[in-house]
Amino acid sequence: MMNNRDLERGNGTKSRNGTYPPAPPAPPPTSAYYMEKSETQWTSWLVPMIVVANVAVFIVIMFVNNCPSHINEFGRGRRQCVARFLGRLSFEPLQDNPLFGPSSSTLQKLGALQWEKVVHGHQGWRLFTCIWLHAGVVHLLANMLSLVFIGIRLEQQFGFVRVGIIYLLSGIGGSVLSCLFIQGSISVGASGALFGLLGAMLSELLTNWSIYTNKAAALFTLIIIIAINLAVGLLPRVDNYAHIGGFMSGFLLGFVLLLRPQFGWLERRHLPSEGRLKSKYKAYQYVLLLIAAVVLIVGFTVGLVMLFRGVKANEHCHWCRYLSCLRTSRWSCDN
Repeated sequence: MMNNRDLERGNGTKSRNGTYPPAPPAPPPTSAYYMEKSETQWTSWLVPMIVVANVAVFIVIMFVNNCPSHINEFGRGRRQCVARFLGRLSFEPLQDNPLFGPSSSTLQKLGALQWEKVVHGHQGWRLFTCIWLHAGVVHLLANMLSLVFIGIRLEQQFGFVRVGIIYLLSGIGGSVLSCLFIQGSISVGASGALFGLLGAMLSELLTNWSIYTNKAAALFTLIIIIAINLAVGLLPRVDNYAHIGGFMSGFLLGFVLLLRPQFGWLERRHLPSEGRLKSKYKAYQYVLLLIAAVVLIVGFTVGLVMLFRGVKANEHCHWCRYLSCLRTSRWSCDN
């Protein structure tokens, strides 16, 4: 049965009155923000492979879940699996999981993020595996559509190595922050990694500011998109800590990995010697790279040390709970 305290990263969680908030809007393609200045145009293959891998993992999850065996074993009365024609791939009853997916126990068994198992069970690998698990078809579709919109264009511009590093490290960064603040629930989803790509888009815009046209419009639009997505995380049962951790990680990684050469660098061979640029990047780009690298290394180190020492961050930051849930008259933010 899907525990009421379980968290999906970014989509379709249940409020106190039994309704379900809408999934966050998928961010638009990055082509709205970038100017093509590089001579290299990469072919996107990593992002489609990540999508295929997530779908394949979800099928495996449903196979292991085997809803009909749960119904028969525990005798749930009139509750029935959804889409029973799928056999053991059918979904849990909507009363247990409204996202058309498996049970909480199945997700936990297959690698969902859980503080107790990470800290006391020494299962740090869950910081990585939870990125590839999804609570249901709705959760999976929303995340994968967002990944396609964001990731393909980024990969075409910066290549699979840099985008892959940002995706994975942002996902882990989101898991670390989530685990520091949430001890009583499990958490799954790729939203932390997706927010990392959004954060990288923002830092890429800032560090490559001089090569942009319509700078203010691009910055304003991107900030609005990020704010809307983070605001959705204030709904109950949505793991906004994973969103924030992933965004912060991706934002710093963008300064390190997504630098673009300044104007004239690519064409320097065709210019007279007195007109050639002497530096590939501008001084402020090097400064931002250095600061971001230091903060990133220190942040990951401190976060991991605190986590594996069993520190509960909410005990040291009482107001931080409101970063993941905004109390209203329609729902509670307890636990």
